[in-house]
Amino acid sequence: MAALLCVVFILVASIHDSAGQLRFASYYGDHMVLQRAPEKAVLWGYGPEGASVTVYLLGSVVQKTSPVPVTKGTWRVTLDPVEAGGPYIVLAATEDSTVSLTDVLFGDIWLCGGQSNMYFKMSEIFNASEEMALAEKYPHVRTFMAALKQSETELTDLIGVEIPWSVPTKRKVADFSAVCWLFGRYMFDILKYPIGLVESCWGGTPVEVWSSSRALKQCGLEENGNGPKVNSILWNSMIHPLLNMTIKGALWYQGEANTLYHQDLYNCSFPAMIDDWRMSFHEGSGGQTALDFPFGFVQLSTDIKNSTDDYFADIRWHQTADVGFVPNSLMPRTFMAVAIDLPDPTSPFGTIHPRDKQDVAYRLTLGARAVAYNEKDVHFLGPFPNQIMSSEMYINITYDQKVSVKPSKDVFEICCSGIKAPCGPKSNWVPAPTMQWDSTSVQLSANVCPPTDVVAAVRYAWRDWPCDFKACPIYCASGVLPAPPFVFSRYPGKRHLW
Repeated sequence: MAALLCVVFILVASIHDSAGQLRFASYYGDHMVLQRAPEKAVLWGYGPEGASVTVYLLGSVVQKTSPVPVTKGTWRVTLDPVEAGGPYIVLAATEDSTVSLTDVLFGDIWLCGGQSNMYFKMSEIFNASEEMALAEKYPHVRTFMAALKQSETELTDLIGVEIPWSVPTKRKVADFSAVCWLFGRYMFDILKYPIGLVESCWGGTPVEVWSSSRALKQCGLEENGNGPKVNSILWNSMIHPLLNMTIKGALWYQGEANTLYHQDLYNCSFPAMIDDWRMSFHEGSGGQTALDFPFGFVQLSTDIKNSTDDYFADIRWHQTADVGFVPNSLMPRTFMAVAIDLPDPTSPFGTIHPRDKQDVAYRLTLGARAVAYNEKDVHFLGPFPNQIMSSEMYINITYDQKVSVKPSKDVFEICCSGIKAPCGPKSNWVPAPTMQWDSTSVQLSANVCPPTDVVAAVRYAWRDWPCDFKACPIYCASGVLPAPPFVFSRYPGKRHLW
């Protein structure tokens, strides 16, 4: 130990002479978080061709890696597993040059991606001043943000850094993603060890720009869009460079840009992107990032009140691969924060940008605790139907858990049809008032259909803005988690339960 420290001090002394010859990649820095055990953290950077690089870890645990050569201008090492904690110093050294990272912690790294609702800043949320004032109480929740840059080819490193790794202060979290920061803060309260948050998102972007050509090909989306919708243009510049990083999981808030762009393929493109990210991060980290790493996302909130369009409802359904809930067989190890009950009609940033990101982040933490951290008895799923029965007068919906019910006149709808065929957006959908309910079921009126028609389908919250703030009809028994939207048919064509 003493001998190793002596060598390190000698190396540090030489840093002023030749630091420019050796450096870490763009997303390493002082105050950063590296992924904790049992995974191994990957470190890489640049150096003079042919040189050998040795990496030292100094702290409560001391490591020295075997020398690795600089090949084609880059070097890379994988540390042995390190338990959560710190701080550490990380040194990379050649024979005549040394670079260092100080105040490095080991914990869990979460990547936060998507469009403007993930980009939405802490300074813009409800109670922003009070929330940001808490930042300094969480010195072990560290933040990093990639610069908003585009590339037509896959890059090895980020073009730029918007926010370098930082110890949180009120000022430093002000411009950071609210959903990402709040999630990290809430998770630290549970886990009690460091959390690293990496923000890489861009407002107004469809899923296609964040997806590799491999993933898009699976869904027949090989043709490029125009301008900011060029396929893979942000995957290339803001995701692909991060693949060498060992991460715990990812969070995603996106879909608004796809309500009018390749909407009908989102049930393929979104799951395909998740699968491809998992494979790519696993391979990029040398197998350290789990092949099925947990992926959490926010189901779309609201935009236009009294809109009769199905765009938002369709994307919400497609976000679950048309199953209605996650995790499911098509989207394993995923979790979802339902946000249909969090509209913000007076948001100064537009109604598409609701300011209540606290509830969104909290609901994500419930899913993370259950799916990513395997906590038992954490309730993270809202109520979902497991049986539908109908007669000429009534429709009975039985849920998979106990429910809290608020009577509704129009949030439930039924499709009245004279033919035995699936219903579509232009079918005769009519409101189905709530008649009776108990602890696990709801009874709807079916006599709103003409005598010659039958109830061909039923749907719930199938509109852009289905209910007012925290006032949807169906919640879990505690009233915390809203039921997600659904649509079911009694005829082939859509999932059916009766």
